[in-house]
Amino acid sequence: MARSKKAALLLSEEDKQYLQKICNSRTEQVRRVERATILLHYADGMSSPQIAKRMGISVPNTDTCIKKALLFGVRQALEDFKRSGRPVELTPEARAWIVSLACQKPKELGYSYELWTMSLLAQHVRQHAMAEGHPSAARMAKGTVSRILSSHDLKPHKVSYYVERRDPDFDTKRAQVLHVYQQVEWKIENDNFQMSCDVVVSYDEKPGIQAIGTTSLDLPPVPGEHPTISRDYEYVRHGTVTLMAAIDLVSGEVLGSVVDRHRSREFVDFLKMLDTHYEPDLRIQVVLDNHSAHTSKETRAYLDTVPNRFEFVFTPKHGSWLNVIETFFSKMSRSFLRGIRVASKEELKERIELYLKEINANPIPFRWKYGMESAAK
Repeated sequence: MARSKKAALLLSEEDKQYLQKICNSRTEQVRRVERATILLHYADGMSSPQIAKRMGISVPNTDTCIKKALLFGVRQALEDFKRSGRPVELTPEARAWIVSLACQKPKELGYSYELWTMSLLAQHVRQHAMAEGHPSAARMAKGTVSRILSSHDLKPHKVSYYVERRDPDFDTKRAQVLHVYQQVEWKIENDNFQMSCDVVVSYDEKPGIQAIGTTSLDLPPVPGEHPTISRDYEYVRHGTVTLMAAIDLVSGEVLGSVVDRHRSREFVDFLKMLDTHYEPDLRIQVVLDNHSAHTSKETRAYLDTVPNRFEFVFTPKHGSWLNVIETFFSKMSRSFLRGIRVASKEELKERIELYLKEINANPIPFRWKYGMESAAK
């Protein structure tokens, strides 16, 4: 069967001049210039595929323009027909419902997920929009969900952490710790200043330091081939150790002991090391947290044997961030411990002890600044 041909487009002289004027204009909309050109070419006898190839456009677009001209006239073919209207916009109630969903955990709504993903939240909205009386959200896409949450500064796919203040005496204990740091600051600035105690140290434990070993040799960087150390992804675990450490807040010297466990027995041994390290007539003030070993019966029994030798200043519960030694541990994790590999726990202990010697070869006091304005009042 022969394929039917479109009817010829007969243009009056006025129509030709009108279309030509549009094609030559520099201010006309691109879509109108394109359509006027299509109609002029078609009136000259070119087919739709020929016009599309010449103009670099699709054949369906060419056919649509020609059909509009044949049905409604040349001038109507240059314009866009009125559409049925924009999709139904989300109602304020639907937006509020979506926001309220984001403020709940998925598991509270029967899902296995702990946190929302944009896809999961959009899926839930689509499935329940009609039943909840929000038909405008029945075709919700995850991009729209993301924009709604962004406009309310909500990120239910992320977790940020905080520390609950569970110590009713938090402010009092915090002030006591800051007062100690204030005295240390004055001592550093003026060597003649007399602190309430002769020595001030900040103490804590860093447990769970892993002794991890490689299964193959590390390959060194090679210029022009690979810029980094190359390491086999497999590893072996040799166990963990705990670093018990105290930093002298005036001199910056770090005293440490690497042990397998950190019970009351090990803590007492550390206090004995401090007792041996400093002159016997000096009073030692220790800033430390509320670990059970620090207040145990065994610890108190030892303190009774050395009266007036130690004074404990406890940080508030859930306030160990006030302890200066945590800054040292953080620096240690980001530098010395980053990527460390050892053949045994013994090697790890030896390298930690060597690290402490390197630190003490050029000790730098850690000077606390946060909140010191209130401590000075």
